[in-house]
Parts: sequence; C-alpha cells; structure tokens
Amino acid sequence: MATMSSTMGSSELLSIHANDKVVSDVSTTSNGSATPLGSRKPTRSRYRHVAAAHSRPRTSCLSHDSEHAPSFLGFRNLMVIVLVVMNLRLVVENFMKYGVLICIRCHDYRKQDLILGAVLYALVPCHLFVAYIIELAAAHQAKGAIGRAKRNDVKPQDSAQVAKSFKSTWRTIAWAHAINATLSLAVTSVVVYGFIHHPLIGTVSEVHAIIVWLKICSYAFTNRDLRHALLKPDSASSLPDLYSACPYPHNITLGNLSYFWWAPTLVYQPVYPRTSSIRWLFVAKRVAECLSLSVFIWFASAQYAAPLLHNSLFKIASLDLPSILERLMKLSTISLITWLAGFFAIFQSALNALAEIMMFGDREFYTDWWNSPSVGAYWRTWNKPVYHFMRRHIYSPLVAKGWSSHAASAWVFVFSGLLHELLVGVPTHNILGVAFIGMVVQIPLIFVTLPLEKMEGISGKVLGNCIFWVSFCLVGQPLAALLYFFAWHAKYGSVSKN
Repeated sequence: MATMSSTMGSSELLSIHANDKVVSDVSTTSNGSATPLGSRKPTRSRYRHVAAAHSRPRTSCLSHDSEHAPSFLGFRNLMVIVLVVMNLRLVVENFMKYGVLICIRCHDYRKQDLILGAVLYALVPCHLFVAYIIELAAAHQAKGAIGRAKRNDVKPQDSAQVAKSFKSTWRTIAWAHAINATLSLAVTSVVVYGFIHHPLIGTVSEVHAIIVWLKICSYAFTNRDLRHALLKPDSASSLPDLYSACPYPHNITLGNLSYFWWAPTLVYQPVYPRTSSIRWLFVAKRVAECLSLSVFIWFASAQYAAPLLHNSLFKIASLDLPSILERLMKLSTISLITWLAGFFAIFQSALNALAEIMMFGDREFYTDWWNSPSVGAYWRTWNKPVYHFMRRHIYSPLVAKGWSSHAASAWVFVFSGLLHELLVGVPTHNILGVAFIGMVVQIPLIFVTLPLEKMEGISGKVLGNCIFWVSFCLVGQPLAALLYFFAWHAKYGSVSKN
C-alpha cells in the first residue's frame, strides 16, 4: 500500500500544471516505468474547481473604454425584424378592416393631368437648350473680344475695353439666363398648381422642373467663370486640371450639354470622371431594385399609410391632441420605412443605374448619413448632388463676398426651404409654409448639435445622432405629412364636405 501510494503521489506531482498542460518531460506509469511524453495522452489535472476565471482586468464590451468595439449586426437584424413584424401586423389589421386597398383605377387620374404632365416633361428640358444658345452667343462675344485685343496688340487682361465689354455682356447674359430659368420653373408651377389635380403627377412635374432649373443655374454660373478665366489667362491656373481636356469655349456644344442634362449631378463641369464601359447586368439589377422598391412603397402607402391618414382627419379637425399625438407616433414608423425605401430606390438604385448608362464615374451620391453626429452632418452627407450645388453656387460665393459661414449656411437653408415648399405645396395646391418652416428650423438644430459633434468621446456624437433621428422621424416627416394631407382633404376631400 505504501509503495502504491508513493507511486501514485509521484505520478500526480509530475502531471499537475497550469491550465491543464503537462510540465514534465516524462510521466510514470502505475508499475513505476518511465514513459516519454509524446508516447501517451497528457494527464489532465483533477483540480478543475481552481481554474482562474478572472485572470486580468477587463471591461464590458459595451463600455466606452472597451478594447474592441462590438458588432451590432444582431441588434440591426432584431430591429429590422421588429419593424417588419410591427408594421406587417398593422397591414394585416387594415386588411381585415378595409379589405384590399391596392387599386389603380381607384386613383383620381384625370386625362388632363396625364396630358399636361407629359407636355411639361417634354417642354421643360427645352430651357436647357435655350441656355446653350445664350452661352453660345456669350462665347462668340468673348472670342471676338480676344481677337480685337490681339489685333490691337493688347493683352486681354490689360484691356479696359475688354473688361468693360465682359461686364456688360455678363449682365445681359445673366438677365437672359435668369429669365429663361425662371420661366422653366414658374410656368411649371402655375400649370401644376392650377391645372394638374393629382398630387403624384404634379410632384413628378415639379421635381423635374426644379432639377432643370438648378442645372440651368449651374450651367450659367460655371460658364461665366470659365469665360472670365479665358479673358484673364492669369486666373486660368486656378481652374481644375480636369478641365484642360475640354477648355472653354470648346465645351459649349450640344453634345456636352446633353451629357450634363442626363448625368446624375446638378453641378456642371466641362469634363467629368468617366468609366470605360457599361455593365448592363449591373444596370438590370439596379432597375429591378428600383421597380421592386417602388411597388413596395405603393403597397405600404395604400394599404397602411392611407387608412391611418384618413382616420386622422377628424382628430385634427377637432384638435384632439392626444389622438393626434398617437396618430403621429403610429405614422412615424411607416413614414420612416417608406422614406428609407425611397432613399435606396433613388440614390442607390436609380442614380447608380443612370450613372452606369452615362459612364459617370463619381457615384458618391451619399455617405453614411445614418451615423450623423449632428443635424448639420446629416444635411452634408445624405444628398450629395444637392449638397454640391448648394456649396458650390451659394455657400462658397457668399463666403467669398465676406459673409460669415453661419450666415451663408442660414441662407442656404432659407433657399432650400423655398424649394421644398414649391416641391410639396404646389402639387398639393396648398402653400402652407410647413415645408419652408421645417427647413428653417434646421438652423437652430444645427447650432445646438454642432458642439455635440465636436465633443471628445462618443457620448456627444450618440446624443447628437439621437436628436437627429427624433427630430427627423418622430416630428418632421410625419407632422408634415399629416398637415399637408389634412389641407388637401380640407380643400378637396371628406373634410370639406362636412
């Protein structure tokens, strides 16, 4: 017994080690013979209850001082599932109450609306070609001025006559462009407001007119600076190197303008970065996405949002504030879902398909706006085509004239508010000023959340992101939708009949 006990004790001492690893080069069998380590399985420790579970200082993975940022993929999936289930339940509830509400013939499409919408869609781009004729005349005048200066052996930049002629010509050209651009937008707005009843057809016509109006403005301002650089060669060095492939006035051609007309940008350049080929399979996928999401938006709006809006009309008419708040919160989810679907359909699918067809290289139509740490960051990242236009043609010129950055930013939002009011108020035949006020209110929100964006650490950015989402999803869009929907029915629908 003593010999066996001694043998077992030596075997145990040789096999005990940290983390269940054998530290001895040999082990002893029960009969006392030595066995090399590699010739048998290592003996595990019998003391399993003493393992060090807490061996070093560590932090919770959601803490700010965590060594590694955790992935929130699971939470994202959970949120998507919850949103789908919650809204699907309401869709089923509406189906049980009202039946199938998807109906093409039920929409109040009038023959006059379709005809006028088609005529406007065909005629509005003609203003772009009027802008081309204006710029063609201006380029001819600039080349003539340079020719006269050379015949007189005077440099264009040193010629007072050339400078005077340029200023006089620019005033004339500016007035011509202003009248042309104003007519393109004013005529469309008058026709939509007075003669196109259906809001969707009116909205498409108004969006098209605003896009063309912005393109005309960019075409005029850019060519004005290019013409100035031509007359003053010393300033030509400040032009982007990219423009040297098509210097002014070689860019004043119908082909160049036609490309700008269809290019997915609001900012005119003589030359754009281009791709080498068209991937038609890529185009087909993006078109399929756009069509699928459009059908989804139609379904969600008709089967879910429309009954909810209709049920809110008399609550608003009677100023039942608790019921209005409840409807507002219920509307916020479907408003957010349809808006996100519309964002993806336009900025990811439609614009990428158009860019591929046009071989347009710069496709940063948006960045990660959903992570915006402030309201200002959202407006800088979610709609890059509009942001580029506002910064290039409004903000930067105002700052160059001595405006402060805050004043220039405020004017950008005032200007954007006017466009939003045209975009929403004209098709619904109700100029309420809600869309305009909604944009102007962004100014104080930007100043409030700007310090949060600049704070050290993540807390300020998280708070700023929450303020952005609450102001945008819970208050902004649903409230505007309720007010314009109520105004429409107060003028044409069920509320006006009571």
